[in-house]
Amino acid sequence: MRISDILRHKGSDVASVGPDTSMPDLIALMHDRNIGAVVVTDADRAVGIVSERDVMRGLRSRGAALLDASAGDIMTTTVQFCDPQDTVDSLAETMTERRIRHIPVLDDGRLAGIVSIGDVVKSRITQLEEDRQQLESYIVQG
Repeated sequence: MRISDILRHKGSDVASVGPDTSMPDLIALMHDRNIGAVVVTDADRAVGIVSERDVMRGLRSRGAALLDASAGDIMTTTVQFCDPQDTVDSLAETMTERRIRHIPVLDDGRLAGIVSIGDVVKSRITQLEEDRQQLESYIVQG
């Protein structure tokens, strides 16, 4: 299964903000959309990502002063991207090895979606269920 298969089912909507977005606005967006990460874009180019972990680290290091910061102040700038043609298995391996929960998808340099660890797990469960059904069918026919 490929990343494009996940995006076909979940859609390609990506929550994004500019680097100057205030922390209260960023946190409100994450809360209102019930998401764990937001891609930071500048001139339609992904320049970073802010996850719940980044917000927590910011709170730990800055305390209440974090509310005066912007998305660009706390974003992770070394973003791991994937391609729609990458396999779900390879992405799962990357997410596990690097302890990443959200990976934006770039298609020809354009932000085409975002995949979470939950999307990967759901995809793998679906694949296992399909395999089980095929095996049961084979056994019944055999």
